[in-house]
Order: sequence, then structure tokens, then C-alpha cells
Amino acid sequence: MKKQFLAVGVIGASLLALTAKNSDPVLMNVAGKDVRLSEFEYLFHKNNAQQTEPQSLDQYVGMFVDYKLKVADAESAGIDTTASFISEFTQFRDELSEPYLRDNSVLDSLVNQSYSHMQDELKVSHIMMAADQEATLDSLRQAIIDGKVTFEEVARQYSIDKPSARRGGLMGFVIANRYPWAFEEAAFETPVGQISPVVNSGFGNHIIRVESRQPARGEVLAEHILRLTRNVPDSLLAEQKFTIDSIYRVVKANPDEFENLAKAYSEDPGSARNGGSLGWFGPGAMVQEFDSVSFALPVGGISEPFTTSFGWHIIKKVDARGVGSLEDNRESIIKAINRTERGALPEKMFVQRNAKKYGARLNESNINKIAAMADKDGGMLDSAFMANYSKSEMPIFSVGGKDVTLGEIVSGMAPARIRGGEQIQEHIKAVATEMMNNRVLDLARNELAEENPDYRNLVNEYRDGILLFEISNRNVWDRAAKDKDGLEDYFRKNRAKYAWDKPKFKSYIIFTSNDSLLNEAVKYASTLTDDMVPADFTSAMRERFGRDVKIERVIAAQGENAITDYLGFGGEKPAPENKRWSSYAAFRAKVITAPEEAADVRGAVVADYQAMLEKEWLKALHDKYPVKINKKVLKQVK
Repeated sequence: MKKQFLAVGVIGASLLALTAKNSDPVLMNVAGKDVRLSEFEYLFHKNNAQQTEPQSLDQYVGMFVDYKLKVADAESAGIDTTASFISEFTQFRDELSEPYLRDNSVLDSLVNQSYSHMQDELKVSHIMMAADQEATLDSLRQAIIDGKVTFEEVARQYSIDKPSARRGGLMGFVIANRYPWAFEEAAFETPVGQISPVVNSGFGNHIIRVESRQPARGEVLAEHILRLTRNVPDSLLAEQKFTIDSIYRVVKANPDEFENLAKAYSEDPGSARNGGSLGWFGPGAMVQEFDSVSFALPVGGISEPFTTSFGWHIIKKVDARGVGSLEDNRESIIKAINRTERGALPEKMFVQRNAKKYGARLNESNINKIAAMADKDGGMLDSAFMANYSKSEMPIFSVGGKDVTLGEIVSGMAPARIRGGEQIQEHIKAVATEMMNNRVLDLARNELAEENPDYRNLVNEYRDGILLFEISNRNVWDRAAKDKDGLEDYFRKNRAKYAWDKPKFKSYIIFTSNDSLLNEAVKYASTLTDDMVPADFTSAMRERFGRDVKIERVIAAQGENAITDYLGFGGEKPAPENKRWSSYAAFRAKVITAPEEAADVRGAVVADYQAMLEKEWLKALHDKYPVKINKKVLKQVK
């Protein structure tokens, strides 16, 4: 019975695979590699969407075949095996696959949790101690709960967050997505009036008392004018108060002048240049006094002068907005999630869910042998340990039906300052677990490429694009730019194509800041060989005179350039545009009626030479690689 069921299952899976292939048949085979209909259609429609005049199907088929032949040539040249290609392609592929390789139900749960926090804001006090003082802080928490000491007393004496400690631990308002997640979660999970358990935020240990909870007030858009009192001598404090009061009287009478007054008189340089604008901010973003005034003001209102620890302020409230919908906030919430340890959870759950599917399993029995092996070999995770076990065949984990050995794991590790067999064992286990999880993701990514045409087509397009660029650069673009002899030969054979309709002035122009230096530069230039190419001539002059000279090679007809009109065609001398280059002279100058060399019409010659190289290359590719097109499948293109 079991055998019969298995056979039916295998047949069913085969039929599904066959159906998938039939729904996306092979359209063509180029250089031994199949191209499916979906890939061709994807690129055909994308190309036509980018054209002012869409190409016909027949026109595009020819261009597509040429494109695939070039990619095949790049693969034949081994470009797809180079480190630079693998690095660039892998990074793109991994980023593109990221949304698919995560448990979206977990992500949705995290988003919903964050959004629920956004509906409220908490006024909290906290006591913060170092990361190694968890037990001490827990004892102090119990003493507060037992009534032996007050929260405020403990905060003032023990908290390492000094600003809040001076206020008996009072922090102010906490809103979602601003603090470390462990701290935020503990605050929002704690009822008003109660104290949270000890929580490690990554910056230290905390206990949190929630003073109040209220509906979120959203954000305000405000401007301010600041006159500093912090670090200001006592003798000037009265003057600062007089100044802020004077500004307030002007603002009160002329509200529209607020931005100009902020630019002129505010001592907050960051906002002053923007008319005092602080942008949008929510509760807790500013010091408590500033926060209270900002949210209390009506939109358009201007506050009277008030003080904070920074100095005297006047606030103008420009606008206000609520929290917004879940959809409005989803993108920013996900960004906030990805900045914390929570960002790894959707992928972690995806890996756990797929580990069984791909047979991912740690060999705990062999892992448990590592501690004794390490202690036997000195108990250090050093280069000697690496050398001893780099060829070990002991399986550490398996995934996708393949074992990964201790030797493979050790070969990919760097020596670390880890001593003791148990610690080494735990480290190797952690490295093996990460490798195993990455193998699970790789298998899922490969499966994704098989099952999801949109993803597969994007990945293939990017991959082929990298290969196409590199092979075209080698065979056409870079080759044409560097092949001096080839360019000259092409120019001589096609000289008639580059005729001019009027004479042109050809010269180097040497620029300097004064006539004596110009004379010296021209004299030195005369010692250089006549056959020196422009780039070498410029380099030689720069090597001798540094930044004190500027060299330009020009070819210009009359009327195209004021300086060449003066030097070559008897025009008036133009006033210098830059005093640094006020002295200049022509060197090796002449008026010519037709180009003498490829460099005289370089842009046109290079373009034509590239076109010739491309044509010759494509002919060679068509001769070298077979192309087969399924005409029946081609008729299915939509």
C-alpha cells in the first residue's frame, strides 16, 4: 500500500513539473543553453516599453539572439567565474530574494505590534546600571517594591543615566520605534504605576516605571529661535533675556517675520539657516519643556519665551499630524524593525520552517567530540588547530543530502582568541549553524528561481547584463579606445568619411598665470618629441610644471572658440575668464583643411571603429555558436 501511494506521489510530482515546463516552454537554444518563453516575453515587453518606436517581434528576435550570443561568449571567457562578478551578482541576487526568503506572517506580526505601540505614548522613569550589574539592579527593584527605598532615591544614587537620575529617574515620553526594542517592549508591557523586570537594552540594564499612558499625539512641525544660556557667563545672562524678549515683541507684532528673525538672531546654527525649522518631531524627541510647549500650542501659534537647559526659546507651531494608518507607516516600521534584532526573526523562522524540507541537521554526536579534541591539541583556536583539522572528514552537519565536514568549516574560519575545548566547541557549533542556515537559504533561493518567473527573469537579466557589459568592453569599447594602430588604420582607409566643410585650427594651447612662466613652458615644450601623443605631452608638461600650467588640445573652426579665433584666425584677443590662466600661447599650431590623423576626429572614428568591431564580433559568434528557434513557441509570444 505504501509503495503504491509513493508511486502515485512521484507521478503527481512529475506531472506538476511537466505542467510547469509546458506552461513555460523552451523558445530557443543559444550556444547549448535553453531560453524559455517567459524570459523572452519579459525582455521583449520591457524593451518596447523603453522605446519611442516599439520594435516588431522579428526585429527583436534578431537583437535578442545577438544579446544571448554575447552572454555565451562571456561565459566561454570565464567572466562568470571571476571574483568580481560573483561578488556583484551574489549581492544583487541576495537582496532581490530577501522579501521571498522570510516568514511574512512573522514580519506582519512584528509590524502590527509596532503599530499598536504607536497608538500610545508613555511617560516613564528608569534606573540604568551597567550590563554586568543585573543581579544588583534586580535586588534594588525588589527593595523598591517592598517599600524599603523609593524609586527616586535609587535613581539618584545608582542610575548611570545622569540627566534622568537628577530628576529621580524621570525620562519623559517614550514612543514606538525610537528606543532599543527590548527597552520599548518592556515599557509598553508594563502597566501604569508598576515597575518592569530588569531588561538589557544592549546599552545597559534597566528597570522602568510607567508614570502614565495616553493616546499618541502624533507629530508637530515647528520652528524656534534660541538664545543660549548654557556655557554663557553670568554677566551675559540678563542680556540674553533682554534679547529674547525684544525678539518676541517683534514676532508678536509681525508673525510673518519669524523665519527671518530666526536666521538673523537664533543661536541654534542647525535650524537658524533654515528659518528656525526643526522639521517634524514626535513626543520625547526634544527636552521635556520644549516638548510640552510644542504640543500645547495651536497650529500657527507662537509661544512666549521659555527656558530649557539650553537657553531661551520662542516656538512657532507650523503644523501637526496624527499617527496615520498602518499602510502609511508600514515602510518606516519595517525599517525600524530591521535596525534591531527583530529584523532577523522573519528570516530565522523561514529557515526553521524549511530546515526539515531540505534535510538540514546538525550532527550533535560529532559536535560533542570537538571539546575533547580541542583540549587534546592545546585548547586554543589558533592556526595550529586550523592546520590539524583543515582536512578532517568528520561530518558536522548535513543539508540537501550532502554532509559538510569539520575540515570544510575550519577552512573557512579565521583563528580567534578562544581558549578551552568547550568554548571552541560552542564557537564551531555557532559557525556550523550559520553555514547550515545559509545553505538552506541557498537551496530555497534556487527553488525560487525555478518556481517564480518574475524573480528568475530579474536575476537572469542582471546576471546577463554584467556579463554583457564586461565582454562588450573587452571586445569592442575598451579595445577601440586603446587600439591606436587600429584606429589610425581605420581612419586612413575611410578618410573620405571625415571631410570638413571648412578649415580648422589645430594646436596645443599652453596656459599659465604670467608671461615669464609661459615663455619657460613653451621653451620646454619645444624640447619634447613631435610624435608624442596628446596624453603623454600633457603628462610631461604637468610633470615639469605641476599645477602651474594647463594644457588644452584644440581643433576648432572659425567662430567656434574665441581663443582659437584670436590665435588662428586673426580675431580680437578675448579678455581672460580666469586670472590664473591669463597668459596663453599656441604650440605646434596650424590651420588644416581636412583631418590629418584619427585623433583629429577621434570621437567619430572611435564610434565607427566600435561599430566595425561589433559587426565582426557578431559574425564570429554566429559562426561559432549554434542557434535554434522553435517557431511554434514563437507564435505564442503575447
